[in-house]
Amino acid sequence: MESRRVSTRTDGWLILASVILLTIGLMSLYSQSANSGESWFRKQVVNGLVGLIPFGIFLFVSLRSWRRQSAFLYGANLAMLAAVLLHGKSAKGAARWLPLGPIQFQPSELAKILVILTLAAFYTARQDQITKLSTFFWGILHVGVPLMLILLQPHLGAALVMLVAWFSVSLIAGIPLKYLAGAVGVGVVMVALILSVPALSGKFLHGYQQGRVNGMMSRQKDVQGANWQTDRAEIAFGVGGVLGSGYMRGEQKAAGYIPEQQNDFIFTVVGEEGGLIGGTLVLAAFGFFFYRIWLVMLYAKDSYAKMIAGGIFAVLAFHTFVNIAMVLQLLPVVGLWLPFLSYGGTALWLCLGSVGLLLNIRRQERPVLFS
Repeated sequence: MESRRVSTRTDGWLILASVILLTIGLMSLYSQSANSGESWFRKQVVNGLVGLIPFGIFLFVSLRSWRRQSAFLYGANLAMLAAVLLHGKSAKGAARWLPLGPIQFQPSELAKILVILTLAAFYTARQDQITKLSTFFWGILHVGVPLMLILLQPHLGAALVMLVAWFSVSLIAGIPLKYLAGAVGVGVVMVALILSVPALSGKFLHGYQQGRVNGMMSRQKDVQGANWQTDRAEIAFGVGGVLGSGYMRGEQKAAGYIPEQQNDFIFTVVGEEGGLIGGTLVLAAFGFFFYRIWLVMLYAKDSYAKMIAGGIFAVLAFHTFVNIAMVLQLLPVVGLWLPFLSYGGTALWLCLGSVGLLLNIRRQERPVLFS
């Protein structure tokens, strides 16, 4: 039995980093809303207030409770994802949302944190068999079922995040590297075949997804085509230059040249109005945020907490890297939001819930001299 008293440590720096990123996001949405005629800023403020509920739940419910209820959480996760396929609201060819009164709830976002919690509990229960091949395959099956339900929506970006969560939690759990490397190798070969063989692309990728990949490969400028968003994003960064055009003065933003700018392309507001300096400062804020998460993972008191922190780190870092890379035309557009900055209720709730869970882990960490 564990006799160590749970500490009351609060990571003020992690809270500060989160508040800074959320403030940047609200400022960007306020600027974008001023010209779009939509109240993205006001809606996001409401989303943030509602997000205090998941933040509080994940902050105060003990890790032991999450671990004990892992079977229920896994079943609830599958039930919500299945409900999307049966009763979900469709938009732009994908059914990803469940209508809950006045709000739209996206279960694939909650699935990311639930998979981290349940997969970590699964590996913790099999610590004495962690190096066995059977544990590796059961881990793949654990994430494979919700992954397939997400692909059926379809939501390729969320499916990729699910794989990243599986890999990071498995790596920290102690799954042998040869198994993980083999799985990654198989995955890379499959993706290469899907992208290079037209017959396979037609089966696994929707038309708009093929267009995004082909558009990035061709690098051709087009009008209202697959490259339209990224081409306009490139212009916005060019207009911003080093110092930026100034807050609320973005010309590309004001003209509405970048579709859905409040979502996946919110970083273009920072790039145009803040320029290279503003964009660098935002990246520095993200760097500090992930440094604090790394400390939580480093000093976690047990493997279960360490796996959870590592999974959250990987998921949010992957979102950040892919979002900025696709805005800069380094990767195809896959529909991944930028943590704390992009508009979206469920996305923001995931971020706030993750911070609450990290603070929960931090309060129970083993004591260290410097952090």
